Amino acid sequence: MSGTDAAESTGSTGAVTTPPASSATSSRVTAGRRIPTSVLLTCAALGVAGAVLLGPANWASTLLSGGLPFVSMGLAGLWLLPSVIALRLLRRPLVGLLVGLLTGLVLVPFSGYGFSSVLTNLWWAAFTELPFLFVLWRYWGTWMHYVGAVAVGVVYPISAWAWFDLGSLPLFAQATFFAVTIASCVGATALGILVADRLRRAGVGGRHLPPKA
Repeated sequence: MSGTDAAESTGSTGAVTTPPASSATSSRVTAGRRIPTSVLLTCAALGVAGAVLLGPANWASTLLSGGLPFVSMGLAGLWLLPSVIALRLLRRPLVGLLVGLLTGLVLVPFSGYGFSSVLTNLWWAAFTELPFLFVLWRYWGTWMHYVGAVAVGVVYPISAWAWFDLGSLPLFAQATFFAVTIASCVGATALGILVADRLRRAGVGGRHLPPKA
């Protein structure tokens, strides 16, 4: 029986029946887990903005990856930007992945890669989320954003080793490739933190922030 039904029930003396404590507690827990509409709208806006940014960046990166792979890697960090902003601004579990998903979905008709754009954006967004997953989203230290940036800056060149034929390059060029990728990811993360902090000072997203650890 819901709290409303219980409140309307009366005994033989006409007294209002009090709902069971367990039912009231369950209702409070359910309400506490509900994601506010404003948070969902913020994620949607960030997803669309991310797609507007990554649409041209995707084509530029594709064109540069053949003859100028180092320049292409200078754009790599842009794929982290929407999710970093979401996590920094909202400080809620999985908003980074949600924004990555929405960005990928918006990009599907424009990227030239179809639905693989969704998987690509989720892959990059996962690295922004992972550091906070390890602490179960109970701590939101600034430095944790950079942990994800450095991690993806190292993992991406390894995963794309064959695509860029890095094995054919001299050791110095390989090291430069890693350095450029890491620098791009760290730089984009710093930009995302800056944008999120300014949005919060402007009153965006701050209303539903969880308490600091």
